[in-house]
Amino acid sequence: FSLINPSIDHALALNIKPWIICSIGILIGCLVLFGGDKIYEKTKNKKSINNLIICITIHNFPEGMAIGVAFGGVAFGNSGATVMSAISLAIGIGIQNFPEGSAISFPLYREGYSKFKSFLIGSLSAIVEPIGAVIGALLVLKMQLVLPFLLAFAAGAMLYVIVVELIPESMANKKKEVMALYLVFGFIIMMILD
Repeated sequence: FSLINPSIDHALALNIKPWIICSIGILIGCLVLFGGDKIYEKTKNKKSINNLIICITIHNFPEGMAIGVAFGGVAFGNSGATVMSAISLAIGIGIQNFPEGSAISFPLYREGYSKFKSFLIGSLSAIVEPIGAVIGALLVLKMQLVLPFLLAFAAGAMLYVIVVELIPESMANKKKEVMALYLVFGFIIMMILD
């Protein structure tokens, strides 16, 4: 809601068909992360830790852009964009970074790296997110014509993360029915906040 609604509003203000720009943005946002995941899967099978680190780092860049677009929309004064929705997006992406960092840290530890060095390298794989966030925010603030696309792109990237990572992880829990209720409550809370 917090990314798609402002995308529609800005597309209308710029006389762009919102269904076209939003559909393209969402699709490309999903495809960028899908491509990153495919590269990650190929690397995972090769058991090359360096390739794994590179792929997860590349995968984190568009997630950072999504956060930057959300905060850039707030700074620009987009209708519907709120600090709370941008913060919740950042928290959601931050939470799903834990298993990605672990996917780097645990293999490094098994290969003989110290716990600290394994943790540090796993954590640094997300260092590109703030860089992506700054680029996303600057694009929103400097190029208003691409704002509807960037907002939809960020929505597509987050939608992909939710469907591919967060929902399957919550359904792997022994109490998946309770997890489903939490998902619905979270959805309602975000709807109310928006």
